[in-house]
Amino acid sequence: MSIILITLAVSVVLAFSIGTGLGFFQQKFKVTRDPKIDAVREALPGANCGACGFPGCDSYAEAVAGGEAPPNKCSVGGSKVAVILAEILGVSVSAEDMIAVLRCQGTQDKAPKKGRYVGIPSCSAAKLSAGGTKLCAWGCYGYGDCEAECPFGAIKVGEDGIPCIDDRKCTGCGKCVIACPQKIIALYPRKDRQRVLPLCSNRNVIKAMVRRTCSVGCFKCELCVRSCPAKAIRMENMLPVVDYSLCTSCNTCVAKCPTKAFSLIRRQSA
Repeated sequence: MSIILITLAVSVVLAFSIGTGLGFFQQKFKVTRDPKIDAVREALPGANCGACGFPGCDSYAEAVAGGEAPPNKCSVGGSKVAVILAEILGVSVSAEDMIAVLRCQGTQDKAPKKGRYVGIPSCSAAKLSAGGTKLCAWGCYGYGDCEAECPFGAIKVGEDGIPCIDDRKCTGCGKCVIACPQKIIALYPRKDRQRVLPLCSNRNVIKAMVRRTCSVGCFKCELCVRSCPAKAIRMENMLPVVDYSLCTSCNTCVAKCPTKAFSLIRRQSA
């Protein structure tokens, strides 16, 4: 009986000693969590989409609070969240809500294919294995790599063979831009979606070749450049580029373009 009591007493003393020691070392070596991390995390929308370049909102919050990431990388939250995070950090930030725009109008009836493609139904695979499927070397193949990559369901390849981008769902995360092997998806400020844009990426300078590959392709006549009253359009890398700081949205370029390569940046939903 005495052995049991001694064993019990020793166990109690050891448990008390170990518990006291653990409590001491926990207080002595504890790592204080930066309260900014919780404040930043609370302000984030919680989509965990990874568009910011981090695995999820928790990782991004820690990076922002630690000064390792800017406060304007959350495309889901947009400029509103960027401003809130900047206030938490006590810094200034420049943020614009962006939307993705497909710079191609080469639907099946306008941009013919080179032939029948029987490979993996992927734009990247078609480009690697067959050098593309369209006569236009710069056109959209329409196999939906962008649609598969979009975490918000904002892109859908239509029956006409090219993607439709719904700017009501698009957050401007840029994943589709990276996924497109043709590099014909670009991000533009949401505020500019009612402005004009040349929706063509064909850089061929031979008019007959452009005509043969796409009926709505830009064949570099430069009528848009010459007719713009605000001098807001210039040619760059064989394509017209609009300077929106000068553009007045008069739509003269849209009216003058003989192939209708110019259009408005608008909702492209089907």
